Amino acid sequence: MMRSMFSGVSGLKVHQTRMDVIGNNVANVNTVGFKSGRVTFQEVFNQTIRGASAPDSSTGRGGINPMQIGLGLGLASIDTIMTRGNPERTDNPTDLSIEGDGFFIVRSSIYDAPKFTRAGNFTIDKLGFLTLNGMNVQGWMDYDVNTGEFNTEAELVSINLYEGGPIQNKRIIPPKVTDKAVFSGNLNSRALSVTDYNASVPAEQQITLDTLDNAKKAMEVLEKQQSGSTHRAPVTVYDKLGNAHELKLNFLKQEVVDDGTTVRTTWFVFFDGPDFTHGTITFDANGNLIEAVGLDKVIVTPQGSGTDSFEVTLNFAGLTGFANENSVKPTDVNGYPTGTLVNFSIGSDGVITGVYSNGEKMPLAMIALARFDNPAGLQKLGENLFLDTPNSGTYVAKKPGSEVGLLNPGTLEMSNVDLSREFTDMIITQRGFQANSRIITTSDEMLQELVNLKR
Repeated sequence: MMRSMFSGVSGLKVHQTRMDVIGNNVANVNTVGFKSGRVTFQEVFNQTIRGASAPDSSTGRGGINPMQIGLGLGLASIDTIMTRGNPERTDNPTDLSIEGDGFFIVRSSIYDAPKFTRAGNFTIDKLGFLTLNGMNVQGWMDYDVNTGEFNTEAELVSINLYEGGPIQNKRIIPPKVTDKAVFSGNLNSRALSVTDYNASVPAEQQITLDTLDNAKKAMEVLEKQQSGSTHRAPVTVYDKLGNAHELKLNFLKQEVVDDGTTVRTTWFVFFDGPDFTHGTITFDANGNLIEAVGLDKVIVTPQGSGTDSFEVTLNFAGLTGFANENSVKPTDVNGYPTGTLVNFSIGSDGVITGVYSNGEKMPLAMIALARFDNPAGLQKLGENLFLDTPNSGTYVAKKPGSEVGLLNPGTLEMSNVDLSREFTDMIITQRGFQANSRIITTSDEMLQELVNLKR
């Protein structure tokens, strides 16, 4: 009689625990990065009334199963369900969610053990640290400008957008001297050649008129030749101090050479200035570039800027000589002036890129993700944080996309609580609690009847 009452009491306790977990799940239905809990039950002790016996083939006696009475209910586990919650778009550049496995790594201080979270509602403090409720997000800042990669084998550090790494003061990007200028575009093969002339045409000078212009005066044709046969492509370069200098590159078409076997079109190219750097560019009959002579480089001597001369390598490999309009312009000039940090963006690979006032972009840091052999073994700490345990294993820091998920900037991972399941479990738990309470009241009534036998 007493066994049934104790079984009912144990059932009430575990069903109450299950209701506590369900209540916590429902309360956190809108909590960023929350992972729901789940309760499972197991029976506890069993009192054996009679043991089992094997069948005896010699006597024909059959086997007997054990006879046992269960002594109640107990908790089997309270599990953390690590399925991914739905992402919610916020368009906040510091909000991040993880598409796949992995956890963000945060520290309260350099002396504090790392903690882990799926909540990516980060902010930037006034010192430039990427933080989560006062805890610094961990990653790498050791950037190799030669390889264009972060050293992910280095020790994790607190990410700071304003200082640290190759450039200590990241709010300002130092100037870069121009040492390369690449030109692309077309030089019109139908443009008329430029020849020396003056306003009055001598009687003995022969002027060849284009068939389309045979009704025009000679002076009009000359003016058209001058305007149609030249092209200017200005390019801005920067010295070591970040001062801008405009170089004006001029293209003048020379006479077309036709020796009967090959046709070549040559353009005279020169820079404005006292040094008069010049050369020639030659195209074949198909408009393909043959050679650029004397145009390998140009030396720029700044005047009154307090810095040395610098050399700019020129590249004209992208030029063509087709019968289209002149369109040559600089397409790749690698220098820039001093710039200040005005914005930043976070990529799916975890790289935080600074955007500067001079239009340049520079990688500032890379966010690290933690990978565990058994994420379900993590211990909840509150505030959407987890702590590693002996059963979760030690974390391994990985860059996003390498054995862990990629980042989804501008989104937050919401709670993975399924309300329909929680309400269903709530009803089942309530009925289970009621049934166990009936066991207690019924057992009490039976005990009361037993007591009343004395009367």
